[in-house]
Amino acid sequence: MTALRLDPAYRRVEVDEFLAMDFGGARAELEDGLIYMMAGGNEVHARIAMNLATYLHTQLRGTGCRPYGSDFATRTGERSIRFPDLSIYCNAPSAPGNERKQLLGDPQVVFEVLSPSTSSYDQKVKLEEYRELEGTREIVLVDPIDERIRLVRRTPSGGWTDDWLPNGTDLQIPSLNLTIPHDEIFARD
Repeated sequence: MTALRLDPAYRRVEVDEFLAMDFGGARAELEDGLIYMMAGGNEVHARIAMNLATYLHTQLRGTGCRPYGSDFATRTGERSIRFPDLSIYCNAPSAPGNERKQLLGDPQVVFEVLSPSTSSYDQKVKLEEYRELEGTREIVLVDPIDERIRLVRRTPSGGWTDDWLPNGTDLQIPSLNLTIPHDEIFARD
């Protein structure tokens, strides 16, 4: 990721300032007050994110939980904003009064579809940020190349389990009482 540092006097940006900025269609994230421009995805990345969103939208209807795509921000620190590929918020996030909000607190579940250029960063830096969110119960990292899934799950004692699921295994999301079939995640049609 490349930092937007065109001016030597560049100052760190606050979350509200960042959320009010217009990047002209470009994508950016905020990390400790610094703006980082994001690269675009590819067909595989977009397909998997859409597969997840489509499946979860239908399965979660009427539960008080709702999936949001990568246009919706998640605050991961005092001056940090991420845009997960998919995040699930519960407790009626689309209730009246929330329509104009840009932040809804902690997502219950976060999904990141890994890309070769950012995989290491996502699995180290972003994963640690998501683990620090009190309300987050599961973090799902999807490897589109090997069609594998890494499930990081908060335990009742407050610790975390971290497992690469065996190839072909369906994804169980305990906090949502939901299973996503492996074939739905990686469907090509």
